[in-house]
Amino acid sequence: MHIDLPEKRYYKIGEVAKAFNVNTSHIRFWEKEFAIIKPKKNAKGNRLFTQEDIKNFKLIYNLVKERGFTLEGAKQKLKKNPQGIFNNQEIITRLESVKAELLKIKNSL
Repeated sequence: MHIDLPEKRYYKIGEVAKAFNVNTSHIRFWEKEFAIIKPKKNAKGNRLFTQEDIKNFKLIYNLVKERGFTLEGAKQKLKKNPQGIFNNQEIITRLESVKAELLKIKNSL
């Protein structure tokens, strides 16, 4: 899944939910379920997600939504080999980027 978020320091919960095509309650639920999601909170208590949080959401999304893991299964997978999962996700993201570029080139021919 290619997540289309502009590069910035913090993202509001609505931006994150829209990027992952889920509702904000889903984002809050994953935040509670997965310790790797650690948003900052401003004075009003609004969640502000970092680039690191977005990377972690991508990992969770991939495991749960794309690969069919249960929440408990995803938690166990992240505990056993978090770096391996992160590396795989980075490779997938790069390949999706290359694919998008190749499709642009194909369409311009």
